[in-house]
Amino acid sequence: MSLLALAAAAQPARPRLVVGIVVDQMRWDYLYTYGDTWSAGGGFNRLLADGFLCNNTMVDYVPTVTACGHASIYTGTTPAFHGIAGNSYHINGESVNSVWDPDVKPVGTDGKVGRQSPRNLWATTIGDQLKVATEGKAVVAGVSLKDRASILPAGHGADFATWYDGKGGKFISSSYYVDKLPQWLEEFNKRNKAALATNLWDEPSGVVMTTELALTAMRNLNMGKDNVTDLLAVSYSSTDACAHNYGIKSDSVNAIYARLDLELGRLFDALDREVGKGEYLVFLTADHGGTYNLKSMRALHLPWHMANTTRQCQAANAVLERQFSVANLIKYDKQYSIYLNHEAIVRADLDRDEVAWAACRALEQDSLTQWAVDLEHLDKAAIPSELKQRLALGYARERSGEIHLVHKPGVYTGADGHPGSSHGTYTQDDTHIPLVFMGWHVNAGETARLTHMTDIAATVCAMLHIQAPNACIGQPITELVK
Repeated sequence: MSLLALAAAAQPARPRLVVGIVVDQMRWDYLYTYGDTWSAGGGFNRLLADGFLCNNTMVDYVPTVTACGHASIYTGTTPAFHGIAGNSYHINGESVNSVWDPDVKPVGTDGKVGRQSPRNLWATTIGDQLKVATEGKAVVAGVSLKDRASILPAGHGADFATWYDGKGGKFISSSYYVDKLPQWLEEFNKRNKAALATNLWDEPSGVVMTTELALTAMRNLNMGKDNVTDLLAVSYSSTDACAHNYGIKSDSVNAIYARLDLELGRLFDALDREVGKGEYLVFLTADHGGTYNLKSMRALHLPWHMANTTRQCQAANAVLERQFSVANLIKYDKQYSIYLNHEAIVRADLDRDEVAWAACRALEQDSLTQWAVDLEHLDKAAIPSELKQRLALGYARERSGEIHLVHKPGVYTGADGHPGSSHGTYTQDDTHIPLVFMGWHVNAGETARLTHMTDIAATVCAMLHIQAPNACIGQPITELVK
């Protein structure tokens, strides 16, 4: 056999296109909760019939929020390694959006929403590894209403990422990717001007527009057209805002999932026609789950409470001021993540560990709190080992708050009368996510074996016979890897 023939034989078979689909705040049980409402031609029935379902897929860490989830899915690792510690967090003492980048310019807008890039992400992604494996020939793109849900999945080496500027009523990008919006995106914005001027964030129209843009990007970037595998990362964001605003099983959430079902069907049909049935690999998952609201759970006599962490920190600060004679020793709270005021600690010549210990005890005086944990000394915390591991995996030392509030089960942050859902904790509501693979080399089936969010990137890369992302800690799902 010639060297040329040997080289050709050594090249593994790969799909033409990988399509990653993230449904923001989709609980695992939605696959079955809405089962009798999925349409015959919709996407969910096809996934359930033709796909391989991992029915016991868990998020490996806390906090369970959007930016962390999207980064973890595509890097195969957790905030401790990829550095995306929340939707926003602190860099050098300043609170920043997870994808904020002051060194890039907005493209398609004059607003701050365009100054975004993946540079805060420490690790590589599936798309980055595809770029390495194909010597840059693979086309990689991200599409979403949310900036972080487009940028983080697409990764560092992406050809393009686009997200929605709600104030401007159009999809935009940044100079990290392009100097000006491509002509096809300008035309898309013009063609859909009326729809883009409406509220896409929590309406079915946001799902429709996301699908339309994903297909437009795929066509104009010539994805899935040759034997070099491309990656299209699509995230549906409207499902998250809708659940936050109206609550799980509300008429609004029911309507948005009915529309999503139809849009997934439209997406799969287009992939069949334009890429080829059996020539593309799809996975569908979620960045986190979500809760039923306070009213609905109390109606069922189930233990459910809302906690106000800002008031909790104010009460703890009062205790600390009496003890140390220094005001505001707790500086910030970001949902369950608490930042100490290091400037005040240094000025008063206080011992940081003593302040942190006292802060934890003061925070634990709240009856809804189970533990307040100093993550700098997690090894000394008297908490269950599984929770300790999730906290460790979620702690990006340079960016996270150093104290994490762990409330009792059924306790979430928010206002008592709020009708919507919440998320962010270690509980099953937030950490049990759907995971379905379909298409190229996937046989229909399912497993109840424990799998993890971090296994997704490991599995996709193993199926493609490329190296996993550089910080990946997940394992390939053996039922899918030949």
